[in-house]
Amino acid sequence: MTSQLRDFLELPYDQLEELNLEAKAQRLARTPLDTIREDRMRYLTDEKRIKAVTVCFPNLEGRLHTLDYDKKFLLESADNLTFDGSSIRGFSQQSESDLRLAIDWSAFYWLPSDIFGPGKVLVFGDVLERDGAPYSADIRSQLKAYTTELFNRDGTICNAANEIEGFLFRGRDAEQRYNETGQFEVVNTGGYYSSLPGDPLRLFIDAAAEAQRAMGFGNEKDHPEVAPSQFEMNYSYSEATVAADQVLLYKLICRQLAHKLDMTACFLPKPLTGVNGSGMHTNISLARNGANLFYDAKGREGLSSFGWDFVNRILANALDICLVLNPSVNSYRRLDPHFEAPNQIKASAIDRGSMVRIPLGNSRSARIEVRSIAPDANPYMAIYTILRTGLEGPLSGQPDSHRFLPDNIYDALQSFQESQFAAQVLGESVQQRYADLKAAAADRSPRKLGTLIKRAEVQFHHEVTNQFLWSQF
Repeated sequence: MTSQLRDFLELPYDQLEELNLEAKAQRLARTPLDTIREDRMRYLTDEKRIKAVTVCFPNLEGRLHTLDYDKKFLLESADNLTFDGSSIRGFSQQSESDLRLAIDWSAFYWLPSDIFGPGKVLVFGDVLERDGAPYSADIRSQLKAYTTELFNRDGTICNAANEIEGFLFRGRDAEQRYNETGQFEVVNTGGYYSSLPGDPLRLFIDAAAEAQRAMGFGNEKDHPEVAPSQFEMNYSYSEATVAADQVLLYKLICRQLAHKLDMTACFLPKPLTGVNGSGMHTNISLARNGANLFYDAKGREGLSSFGWDFVNRILANALDICLVLNPSVNSYRRLDPHFEAPNQIKASAIDRGSMVRIPLGNSRSARIEVRSIAPDANPYMAIYTILRTGLEGPLSGQPDSHRFLPDNIYDALQSFQESQFAAQVLGESVQQRYADLKAAAADRSPRKLGTLIKRAEVQFHHEVTNQFLWSQF
């Protein structure tokens, strides 16, 4: 079939950016969902060049799942979408597999057609029980509900910005093939802020940043990171659920673009031995009536007493929530003090080995930066847990400045499973389900990390493994 017979939607990047920023503004302004739904469905009806709508949702571990619905079918059946939850790690059992999927029309994106193909748009979905109630393992819905509750109660707005590091490796599916090859091949050895304009890493960063901008991220800066073939692309803060959505879209853009370039974008926390790992430093601030609740010009490090209380609650409960922020065997390789690791349970304005940093800020930018988060964390669970901990976490006196985060997943698992606070935040059922998933992967990996990256910690990693790889044990 010749291309002349097809007429699918393909929009220039500047037009994509305009559409996505407009949709984002509607979402941040809390435009009534009925109004947004009506607008989007009218658009899909009128725009004849759209062939499919990609509906996506995260599983309990934060891995993105997507379904493509024919546009006409979706418009007719949007209130009755179902899927097999038993095939999703951490979701329902086979005996009770059917789950519902509700379209979150506010989280709607127009896609760069050169990366995702022509004629498609993307929207996030909420996972529901058979009776239409929110599904407990859908942490995205929990984050949305919690931040909405805070806003409705007293106008509190929760903002977040994530700084996501990753590696670019030569060859497609390098992570899935690691069990055979036992190595990753870097494409650049320049290091921090150092890359030739035309080398593979710089070309990848440029293309990914352009796609981000087109999808309304609000880019700030991008650059090669310290380790060989490592990258980071920063964008502006947003409301918590929008920010978490953007984490998964960031990773999706990077992976899709790398695939097109015959490479792999990898978000393992420590894929290479002997160099810095990757983090997902997460900046958090709260505002009410236009005022930043974390700012006090006279406060210590410019942070308000409310902000310090928030920080101290995170530090006091650091061991309870460590597994949420560092969810894989490989995560604990990153928490190595020899490679600028943020493994000290303390807060500091200057010490980057601290779990929490207090960046220099003003009335607009004052925030806290939780540095101990790995890039493979479920962003919804991480942000939700940080918010709940900072606002509600128990305080057991002044946090000890000589404590450290675990250096292995088993210690983190034990603290998480014994934590009454983690059960309160996530619910006992989800707490146990999450712990079981992490234990299953850990038990398939060497108990002692050693100095070299082991095949099993890559093969059974929650963002890498699949049905075939999981059975190779």
